[in-house]
Amino acid sequence: MCRVLAYVGPELPLGSLLLEPGNSLINQTLDPERHPLLQLAGWGFGAWSEHLLEPDTPLIYRRPTAAFYDDNVQRIIPSLRANTLLAHVRAADYDAAAVVTDENCHPFSYQGTPWIIAQNGDVPSWRVLQRELLPHCADRYLEQMRGTTDTEFVYVLLLSLLDGDSDDDVQRAFETLLGLIVGAMEKLDLVALTKLKIALVAPHRIIGVNVGSGHHGETAPEGDWRELLTSGPGTDDYALGMLLEPMYMLTGRDFENYETSYDVDVCDVDEATSVIFASEPLTENTEDWWELEFGHIVFLERTDSGITRRVARLDV
Repeated sequence: MCRVLAYVGPELPLGSLLLEPGNSLINQTLDPERHPLLQLAGWGFGAWSEHLLEPDTPLIYRRPTAAFYDDNVQRIIPSLRANTLLAHVRAADYDAAAVVTDENCHPFSYQGTPWIIAQNGDVPSWRVLQRELLPHCADRYLEQMRGTTDTEFVYVLLLSLLDGDSDDDVQRAFETLLGLIVGAMEKLDLVALTKLKIALVAPHRIIGVNVGSGHHGETAPEGDWRELLTSGPGTDDYALGMLLEPMYMLTGRDFENYETSYDVDVCDVDEATSVIFASEPLTENTEDWWELEFGHIVFLERTDSGITRRVARLDV
């Protein structure tokens, strides 16, 4: 799977979020702690900032090269700040079938919606599944699709299912989305393990989703993800462990006082001013990170009074 990082909070230099920490997202291209593959198939970010000429529109940057090879990293990132960020480094199969282009790098951003998306996941046979799923997709989003990834198609389908931008609207859309995907797999006899580990981001908001289905299409597979991962890459148990692994959040204050790490003054969410949502814990003290367990969705938002967090189990 790929690696994802999202942030909401006070305006920070983008370098503090992407470059300077020892285990920064850029460095995870080469050394992800909880993934066996290098992230060599491109990278990108979307950022909102009060310092941009269009502060309500995300600045999107995507490039189909490993982040540590991108000569723009040291030229662009130190000049930018952000109050909301979604960044992603992409893993792809090590073979010629992988399509490495700008259009396939995350995050994806369309006109007509405040949301951008990135994910660590996989929808097997998604091209064939379109036979059943396309009738649920709105033309205004299909017309904007440029790439060849399952994530972008999931984005199209999700946007098409949204009745609004409230937390409840988004939760219902994700529940419907997974139901449609599993139903299409069953109808076409293409049932396979499906991972949807998604960060959906809009200004001052992060919605994190950790959901999917097991090898037999079950939406509540069972197992201890730590024990399953000991079976090693390439096994069914390992794949199930990757599916069941949590995603992670860190809430706190005074992030700007820790220039070369992801440390914050850790505090309860009702006292926090910033939050990071990520694929893996990014500080040495992993106990500071709150886990988003499989089957759940989290709603994170920065308001005038601080950070709010609500977690719900998805009804799928």
